[in-house]
Amino acid sequence: MKVSRIAAAGAAAGVTVLALSAPAFAHVTVQPEGTAAKGGYAVVDFKVPNERDDASTTKLEVNFPTDHPLASVMPQPVPGWKVEVTKSKLDKPLELHGEKISEAVSKVTWTAEGKGIQPGYFQKFPVSLGQLPEDTDTLAFKALQTYSNKEVVRWIEVPQEGKEEPDNPAPVLELSAAEDGHHGSSAGSDSGKETAEKASAHTAADSGSSDGTDTTARVLGIVGIVVGAAGVAYGVLAGRRRTTA
Repeated sequence: MKVSRIAAAGAAAGVTVLALSAPAFAHVTVQPEGTAAKGGYAVVDFKVPNERDDASTTKLEVNFPTDHPLASVMPQPVPGWKVEVTKSKLDKPLELHGEKISEAVSKVTWTAEGKGIQPGYFQKFPVSLGQLPEDTDTLAFKALQTYSNKEVVRWIEVPQEGKEEPDNPAPVLELSAAEDGHHGSSAGSDSGKETAEKASAHTAADSGSSDGTDTTARVLGIVGIVVGAAGVAYGVLAGRRRTTA
């Protein structure tokens, strides 16, 4: 009897721990598809899990950082969701590819056109963005998650280094070091150029190897013909010597 009570108490405690720890890992996050290098471009996924058992997530609002505005923000269409991009005037214009940008995306909103994210599921919302800043290691995106029962969860608390994670942490994108001192776009261009040059070199090498093989085959063929002719001539002479003897 005592054993069963202890087991029941342990199970209840376990459920309580899971319930209390759920918000710590089931929150809106942002992760790059590949790398998010400083000064480059990246595709990132905003991952939204549904934390409720009796409601669906029907709306996601992601606010983009104003201290490090991004000149290029392009969301990828997500089936079953309507997307709205909001732009705002910049206090200080940005320069992108030699052009000055006076406004930038300040918010992207996804609204479900159907049932949304149902209990027990999650959804990814991909966005292409850049150029990533070079003077910071992280970018924080404050997000609001709305449920079908009108509840709004505000993921807006920016985690602080050396402190415990807040109850409602904002999605934070970690930026990696710039690749070979190039921006993402130019690095990709240089990489493509290098790849093309290597491919051309390999093609030339293969061509040279093919030509060398053909030449060798021709020489061996000619040598074979000469040796064969010499053998025939030797046979004829030997036959004549035997006939004469």
